[in-house]
Amino acid sequence: MSIKQRTLATGAILGSLVLASCSLDVPDLNNPGLDQIATAPTAISVNTAATGMLINNRGGKAATAGLVNQLGILGRESYTFNASESRFVAEILEGKLNRTSAFGGVFWALDYANIRLGNLILAGLDKVPEFTDTNKAASRGFVHTIQALELLTVILTHYDTGAVIDVDHPLGDPLGPFVSREAVFVEIARLLELASTELAAGGDAFTFALGTGFTGFNKPSSTFLQFNRAIAARTAVYQATLATDPAERTKHYTDALTALAASFIVDNAAMTIDFKLGANYAYSLGAGDLANGLIDPTIVAHPALLTDAQKQADGTTLDARFVAKTTPVVDDKGKPTTAASTLDTALSTPIKFKIYTNTSPIPIIRNEDLLLLKAEALYFTGDKAGALTELNLVRTLSGKLPPLALPADDNAFIAALLYERRYSLMFEGGHRWIDLRRFKIALPMVSEKEVQNIHYPVPQAECDARPGEPACNITSTDVVN
Repeated sequence: MSIKQRTLATGAILGSLVLASCSLDVPDLNNPGLDQIATAPTAISVNTAATGMLINNRGGKAATAGLVNQLGILGRESYTFNASESRFVAEILEGKLNRTSAFGGVFWALDYANIRLGNLILAGLDKVPEFTDTNKAASRGFVHTIQALELLTVILTHYDTGAVIDVDHPLGDPLGPFVSREAVFVEIARLLELASTELAAGGDAFTFALGTGFTGFNKPSSTFLQFNRAIAARTAVYQATLATDPAERTKHYTDALTALAASFIVDNAAMTIDFKLGANYAYSLGAGDLANGLIDPTIVAHPALLTDAQKQADGTTLDARFVAKTTPVVDDKGKPTTAASTLDTALSTPIKFKIYTNTSPIPIIRNEDLLLLKAEALYFTGDKAGALTELNLVRTLSGKLPPLALPADDNAFIAALLYERRYSLMFEGGHRWIDLRRFKIALPMVSEKEVQNIHYPVPQAECDARPGEPACNITSTDVVN
């Protein structure tokens, strides 16, 4: 992260910490200053900063121009037909992402700012006499887990540009170098493994509140550790599809299965399977809190979700996930109509989402995702029958679709897997865009004006601080390797 970005982002953190969020009471940390969390911490300031990390990690996810919707547009899950903001179409769909804009120059500065806040917390923990060794272990495990989540957002959005992992320096020090996407994933995996050891020694309670989004996942050595292992499984699966060496790919998928076994996954067909079980970004209408902005009426669903939805056994009713998550666009008299772009008449749709209200949570990771990660990992470690069992659990119970027979080959399995992931994880976090890219499948086009934006460019402020940086020459449509 550049010096300029660090300074601006620190101010953003201080601003966010004065807010209450998802039942979290967060006092103002402007006095003492943020750096004093590391140099002269108190139990209150460290705990408040830890809660602030959770709030900051939620930032930018549920806004109209936030991560879920931007990546949804890129992955052809959603459109945003906002007559006063052309960039939802002109930049995200039909132009290269612009490193200087509020659309293309994002998912970077605030993530690194939160990583810096975590480093300040880590530096201050040993200076607070009230904290026991168990308390400190729990806090370290929490910080390292959230830092891993922030890096995961950075690399999933920027991908071929790589990113920076050497960031634990005082402001004004020389900047750490860019490293490859593979190296960033290695660092994410390292942070998660380190956190798992720390959390295991962290006892039954944090010294700070995690809020309603982590209800059921707020005990360091048990349930939050299971959340950590779920994120580790997702990371290992992403690493597997990056690997070019078959043995390395198998190792990553095996690591994913190990992490899944220690996560909160429930896949016993004899039990009631709660597909929604997991940790979430929580929203509310409480004073000072944040509402879920994905109810913006200009956000609609991509028509391909309708045309590609499979039918249930009756031959008429569509996939239950599609039925539960979308509804027809209607006019002011309640009659079905179509929403269309004023910039490109080829872009229109008869459907919109009904997933969210202004207080609905957004999943960080949940059981349905874990089942599909397990199906993928089992298949590519040789247990094809086990993979089919996991895939059909989701397909038949969540989608209410007829079960599949074993796919004929790897390509057929990938197609089946991606169908289930598309409808199970619809409009939750850019999963469709990420999945198509990691399996090297081209984005589907509706209009001849559309382009293939496959990653975000490095933001201009970062490039300004790094004259001659090669990563800054990579545009959003460039395939590097």
